[in-house]
Amino acid sequence: MLKLENVSKFYYNKGIIASGFTKVNLELKIGEFVVITGESGSGKSTLLNVISGLDSYEEGEMYINGKETSHYTEKDFEDYRRKYIANIFQSFNLINSYTVYQNVELVLLLNGYKKHEVKKKILDIIDQVGLTKFKNTKVSKLSGGQKQRVAIARAMVKETPIIVADEPTGNLDSKSAGEIIEILKRVAKDKLVIIVTHNIEQVEEYATRIIKMNDGRIIENTEIKKIEEEKEPQKSIYSNMSLFNKYRLGIRNTFNIKTKFLLLFAVFLFISTAILAEYASFQMSEEESVDEGYSITFSDLSENRILINKKNKKSFTNEDYKKIKELSNVDYIVEDDIFLDSGIMMYRNDMNLYGSLLSIDTFKGEVDLGRMPQNEDEIVVKMRDDSFYLANNKNELLNKTFSVLKSTGLNSYNNEEVRKVTIVGIQYFTPSNSDNRNKFYASKEVLNDLRVEVNKNYSTLKLLFNGKYQQYTVEPNDNVKKGKAIVDDDFKYDFKYYSILNKPVDVYVSNIYYNDELNLTISNTYTKYNFTRLTGLEKYDNNRYKIFVNTEDYNSLYNKPSYQSSVFVKDVENIEETINQLETLGLTAKKVTDFKVNQGEMYKQIIKIIKVVVTIVLIIVLFFISYLIIRIILKSRNIYYTTLRMLGATYKNVRRILDIELFTNSTISYLFLIAFIYLVKTNVIALEYIAKLVSFLSIKEYVLMYVILIVISRLISIKFARKLFKNTAINTYNEEV
Repeated sequence: MLKLENVSKFYYNKGIIASGFTKVNLELKIGEFVVITGESGSGKSTLLNVISGLDSYEEGEMYINGKETSHYTEKDFEDYRRKYIANIFQSFNLINSYTVYQNVELVLLLNGYKKHEVKKKILDIIDQVGLTKFKNTKVSKLSGGQKQRVAIARAMVKETPIIVADEPTGNLDSKSAGEIIEILKRVAKDKLVIIVTHNIEQVEEYATRIIKMNDGRIIENTEIKKIEEEKEPQKSIYSNMSLFNKYRLGIRNTFNIKTKFLLLFAVFLFISTAILAEYASFQMSEEESVDEGYSITFSDLSENRILINKKNKKSFTNEDYKKIKELSNVDYIVEDDIFLDSGIMMYRNDMNLYGSLLSIDTFKGEVDLGRMPQNEDEIVVKMRDDSFYLANNKNELLNKTFSVLKSTGLNSYNNEEVRKVTIVGIQYFTPSNSDNRNKFYASKEVLNDLRVEVNKNYSTLKLLFNGKYQQYTVEPNDNVKKGKAIVDDDFKYDFKYYSILNKPVDVYVSNIYYNDELNLTISNTYTKYNFTRLTGLEKYDNNRYKIFVNTEDYNSLYNKPSYQSSVFVKDVENIEETINQLETLGLTAKKVTDFKVNQGEMYKQIIKIIKVVVTIVLIIVLFFISYLIIRIILKSRNIYYTTLRMLGATYKNVRRILDIELFTNSTISYLFLIAFIYLVKTNVIALEYIAKLVSFLSIKEYVLMYVILIVISRLISIKFARKLFKNTAINTYNEEV
């Protein structure tokens, strides 16, 4: 049955060669009860491990049923153990979290038996070792003698021709030891039983052969009872482990140790949370970057704003606005479009407020402080909710009168007052990339007064004086008659014979909306002696080389109806449809965002690249971190999986069971995270920032995250399983014990 010819076992450790045993020659038969004894370190356990296929050998030849095994690979030894060997270990190698029944059942499940096929057989074996009343008891609650009986039952149920037992009574009292040997003796009548023991007296009366070893060699091989006729060995019948059994063990292992389950749950929850949070943060930055940008021309870049002009280049009429307002998606119209992008400055007691001017008709909602205007000089201010003034100067704003300052150029103002207004109401708003300026809502009368100042900022003024275009300053003055102009007396030197009176002065104004001209004649000239009388002004030196014209004439150049307005839509999703409708009304319509220099697109591409790189790096880092943590968590499971291997489980079996265990745990943790996210999104759990963060994740990201989690668990399983099978079964086991 089993024959060893000059078999030797050596160990290599840091360049040092040590001998396990040397030149062993044995021939053992079915029916024998072989006892191997000797001092500690004599090589008896090493010999038993080689015989059982748990360890390899370096010299000689071991035959099983006349077949050589020196060429066996680890896969061949797996088959060898499944066909021929059942082990009984000194430390039992039972699964403490399994019941007696489950421990005995385990070896059959690993060898391809189906659950319904083995129940009677397992119960019979458990009865034979006297543990029927403990069949549903967890092994961790049994005594040492009872555990050894479970180990024997597990060996017996496998029905292999060879049973090897390493110190099966070493940890038992004399009574329990005697009972164990009795059981083994009953088994030995049709099997080859090989026992390693220190206590020869316990087994001597049952032995058919006693082998004594010393210093790695057999010094005695005494055949006490000769086995005349060797019985034909009955190899264990086995097949590939079924997928159903793999799932049973994998799911059972997921929950059998609560601490392990919770630790693995926490690790997988951390992995999925970290990756989703990182990805969502980049998605949020990516989406928000699209809104970033600027425009030299337009200050209000709201995405619901449409710029409109008439295709015939004429100004808007009330009839035009009436037709526009009838469109279903139009929220409101800002007729004086130029106010949105120019801004005005208001001043009071060293306090400056800057913002856009709008008609009170476009105001939405209710004021948060104060009331709505009741006369033409009262206004409502819409301010940022993080404004310094709101936090510290509310009393300086509400019901206080401010001076609207005269503009001296784009975003530049002097202390000259255009009009006074009183703030009677304040509304708060949260700033965004497209809308962060204060807004002043005023009456039509206020808008009319300020239109001149605003249009002036966007217009170019030229003078045709004495047949040449000049760069003189034009100022309005109520003392000048309509159609006339008063000029500096020094200008006469540019004319022939100094004749300047009644000469023409043509003023031309142009901007992107219109061109206009004012034809005047010079009615008088001023000097320092008559300046105050002619103009009503005091400081002559500050007003030299200026041309004064009638205020009404001057305002006529700038006080024009709107050539461009803005439409604000209710639903941005339907903005293109609204643009098409405006086009059918004879208008040119463009989204204001089309004029935005959008650095956001560039930022978005950069963020996308960074997102991919960081996500890949994060996944790799999390994989190695999680592997190290899970490896520590599964350290207690190394013995379990090594035991499976020693009981006949192949690399594929062990890996698949581990796959299923980690897959189940990772899936549960991910479902928990999804449930938490759902509760946050539905506001059952109020976490505003997290709700905002997860709003940037789609179903695709959730599915992808789950795939990543499963891949990580699979890679950990593969890496861990390879480590378990990197060495021989006994060496792997000894490393973990």
